[in-house]
Amino acid sequence: MDTVKLLQEQAQRLKDKPAIFFRQQPINFLQLKETVFKLAGGLQSLGLKKGDKVAVYLPNCPEYVYSYLAIWCNGATVVPLDFMLTGDELNSCISHSQAKFLIAKEKANFSLASLKDNCKDLKEIIYLEEKIPGSLTIAQLLAKGSDKLSLTQVNDKDYAIIFYTSGTTGKPKGVLINYLQLSAPPKSMDFFVGGFKDDDVSLCALPFSHLGGLIYIQNCLSFGLTMVLMERFSPLEFLREIQTYKVTCFWIVPSMYYAFLQLKEFETFDLSSIRWMVTFGASNSPDALRRFHQFCPKAHLLNGWGMTETNAPTVVLPRGSEKIESVGRPLPWAEVKIFNDQDKELAPGLVGEIVVRSWVVTDGYYKDPQLTAETLRNGWFHTGDLGKFDPEGNLYIVGRTKEMIKVGGEIVFEPEVESAIQKHTAVAEAAVVGMPDKLRGEVPKAFIALKPGQQLSEEDLRSFLRQHLAHFKIPHQFEFLPVLPKNRVGKIDKELLRK
Repeated sequence: MDTVKLLQEQAQRLKDKPAIFFRQQPINFLQLKETVFKLAGGLQSLGLKKGDKVAVYLPNCPEYVYSYLAIWCNGATVVPLDFMLTGDELNSCISHSQAKFLIAKEKANFSLASLKDNCKDLKEIIYLEEKIPGSLTIAQLLAKGSDKLSLTQVNDKDYAIIFYTSGTTGKPKGVLINYLQLSAPPKSMDFFVGGFKDDDVSLCALPFSHLGGLIYIQNCLSFGLTMVLMERFSPLEFLREIQTYKVTCFWIVPSMYYAFLQLKEFETFDLSSIRWMVTFGASNSPDALRRFHQFCPKAHLLNGWGMTETNAPTVVLPRGSEKIESVGRPLPWAEVKIFNDQDKELAPGLVGEIVVRSWVVTDGYYKDPQLTAETLRNGWFHTGDLGKFDPEGNLYIVGRTKEMIKVGGEIVFEPEVESAIQKHTAVAEAAVVGMPDKLRGEVPKAFIALKPGQQLSEEDLRSFLRQHLAHFKIPHQFEFLPVLPKNRVGKIDKELLRK
């Protein structure tokens, strides 16, 4: 993805069109280009060179967009960091990535300035706001920079991003994304949705520190989409933004749909502008997604799958398909197969590990050759996700390898049990994890959040589940919580529940 060229083309073609709406304020494509080029020039004046790492620690805001694009204009590497990280976590990621610069917003519970004492490669901190007298700010860099950019030659294999993700292992790992792979998500989205239109408006409530949020920036720049930007996800505000800006498309995680459906105001919103929407990851409740779809029946409801390491989306349900339980079919430029634990391909209908081979797959993990060798074997990326294909070539996600519970020799997949629990009309969300058991080795335990005003006893739920699950799959323990804990992307935090 040639960032400089795209900025120039869109600024010329769509100069007055809003690229971003943030807090009701528009930023057009000409302003976007000029601001990015000035920030890129300001970073050059600090000594930023091709290949240097620049960490970004901000909430969702226009400055996050400017930072991504300005860093790429210089052929450098972005290290996007979740704004929910603690000081220790931030310290660890900046040290590991060897970032020379940090673009950040100060937080109350720790001092960013202290990072310089612990991160030996960190040369300069650029603040969003001047809360510390004498500190360098983004505004000062913009004032110093010129929109006449000194061009940098970027190669496809140069690294554009190091994404830090803990996945389900609990150990942070730096996923490497090269400049060629920056074009993968918009190319894939364009293929799956049948093309973007000039009047498309997207609504972003996913954090820019994650691939799902970054794709909004990539599509805005690649196709000239207007992006309505939310600093954080709020279900009521999300629906308001759809109605206000006549949003035509968005992609979110399943828990966000559940949050909409629990709002008493949900049915009062006009969602008729939506052209298509995608949920990534195996959906625990296709029925909930179908209910949402009732209020925008002309929209295409798509389920999809992918990972940071595969530059998602990698698999998406074809438009018009009724198989919403499936995540669909792979891209034509990505091979997706199901392997057993001997790395042999399995026939349709059999459950095994999902593996991917394509130019979109990461080259590996930064400074972690052992993990790279474990996951990239014989050209195939081993995802750790379990799935199966049906005879028509549709992929179904069964769970993670860590979401497989062995109950006295029988295999139980956590998502299957979660799906059965969520069939009960009183249940808002459910999560199932394995817990040690002296007799059977492991048994399922369910964490459940009920819909507002609903009541459900453990015995009534057990009786209900006997109609849907074999006896060994029924959880041995149930714990009812007001809400289930979520990570920054909005997915249920199973690591926290396991602890």
